[in-house]
Amino acid sequence: MEAFYTIQGEGFHKGTAAYFVRIGGCDVGCHWCDVKESWNAELHPPTPTQDIVSEALKHSDTVVVTGGEPLTWNMEPLTSALKERGAKVHIETSGAYELTGQWDWICLSPKKIKLPLKPIYKEADELKVIIYNKHDLQFAEEQAAQVGEQCILYMQPEWSVRDKVMPLIVDYVMANPKWKVSLQTHKYLNIP
Repeated sequence: MEAFYTIQGEGFHKGTAAYFVRIGGCDVGCHWCDVKESWNAELHPPTPTQDIVSEALKHSDTVVVTGGEPLTWNMEPLTSALKERGAKVHIETSGAYELTGQWDWICLSPKKIKLPLKPIYKEADELKVIIYNKHDLQFAEEQAAQVGEQCILYMQPEWSVRDKVMPLIVDYVMANPKWKVSLQTHKYLNIP
């Protein structure tokens, strides 16, 4: 769909420069998605893998593959080509599809609408649960119970209700310090 060089805004790698590759196509359908234009893959013609790799490596040796939902597609050709050229490759995924590709970092952001497949839970380096309402705190715990011990746990306020849910998240993280707060710092910085 698009690709751009920017500062990672969320989760463990926030504040670091990375090249983002946004894959078109997603059927998860979160009502609060901030890139709904990514959902229809037919609106975004395929780009040759080598073109993506060449452009990415002009900017950064860290490439973040996101979407839409990137695992709708087989990510092996893209990640293999990036890894062959020495890139560190990260993914941000709902985990709703089979994990394909070679990843240095997996950010699993599960959605109630279409839950992750079981195998990805143990592969996740980071669990990022979007908090839209109080019930999402319970959903976060259900998801955290399935990841490995090495997985870093984040709660992130859904942007449109951040002022309402941030006090819930702060109180929850203070009472349950295994969790950390993730903010969409790129939105505060007004960058993509």
